[in-house]
Amino acid sequence: MNILVTGGAGFIGSALCRHLIAETEHRVINLDKLTYAAAPGALAAVESDPRYRFVRGDIADHALVADLLVAERIDIVMNLAAESHVDRSIDHAGAFIATNIVGTYQLLEAARGYWSALPAGRRERFRFHHVSTDEVYGDLPFDGSPFSERSPYAPSSPYSASKAAADHLAMAWQRTYGLPVIVSNASNTYGPFQFPEKLIPLVILNGLAGAQLPVYGRGANVRDWLHVEDHVRALILIATRGEPGRSYNVGGRSERSNLSVVETICDHLDRLMPDGAGSRRRLIGFVADRPGHDLRYAVDTTRLATELGWRVRESFESGLEKTVRWYIDNEAWWRPIRDGHYAGQRLGLAS
Repeated sequence: MNILVTGGAGFIGSALCRHLIAETEHRVINLDKLTYAAAPGALAAVESDPRYRFVRGDIADHALVADLLVAERIDIVMNLAAESHVDRSIDHAGAFIATNIVGTYQLLEAARGYWSALPAGRRERFRFHHVSTDEVYGDLPFDGSPFSERSPYAPSSPYSASKAAADHLAMAWQRTYGLPVIVSNASNTYGPFQFPEKLIPLVILNGLAGAQLPVYGRGANVRDWLHVEDHVRALILIATRGEPGRSYNVGGRSERSNLSVVETICDHLDRLMPDGAGSRRRLIGFVADRPGHDLRYAVDTTRLATELGWRVRESFESGLEKTVRWYIDNEAWWRPIRDGHYAGQRLGLAS
């Protein structure tokens, strides 16, 4: 099949492109406008493959998307293009509205026009997979059951509100127009090539530099952690075998407090790259909490497991150690980002 991946130069999108080229026979067309968080070098392994094509552009450019769908005879759209950092959304929400809501609308409309004109057989096979976040469900108490696909939306931040709006648009296009839309909502994803404003890479790189490891509040907020390779395997299953009109939660079943995650990273760094000054836990510093900071996220992945047979392959322990090793071994990728060579760079806090 011909698969259009939007946002394919980002963290999860680039992992998806690499996996599709390495593990399937599909063609991949990557549409990305290359914002500050694009992952330079993350696509080096596939950029010369004849089944891969990169197109620089914005999902909000209706004419560009419409032409691309026709020219590449697209069978599946996988929409990962999004602004995704909560702190940035609190400071400047406009970009999140423009990309996550307006961009999704334009992409849906371009896809609807294209799908409507397809011959019957291709029209039946076409899918629009909208990739979203568990943050749309809002806050979960420590003693609450994980969110299911039936849980009501209650977003807390401009970021999660913009993603919730995009989810609703996608499902509305399915119900109103019949566009074969599927939505997935995933928990916190980590792994190689993640831009170092997010918690895990930020802590790894600060720890290597001997800098402060900032933790919001007292670090009690809990997240479910999902390795990026497990995430992209789930995305491909959902896009190719999921049922239109349904949503699927994707999670790692690995809940950890933010403080526990930071402490575990410190322990890995101390073992792999001792600095002679003692445990890096000494670098942990607690800072003022984020406004509207959700207490806990966790999702029930039963539907994905029972309907599509998906299971995680990477435990949090093994996945985190591999991730720490990757950042230690790949300074050539992250050093320019840390040195501020990319416009709009802001290394802040996360999770």
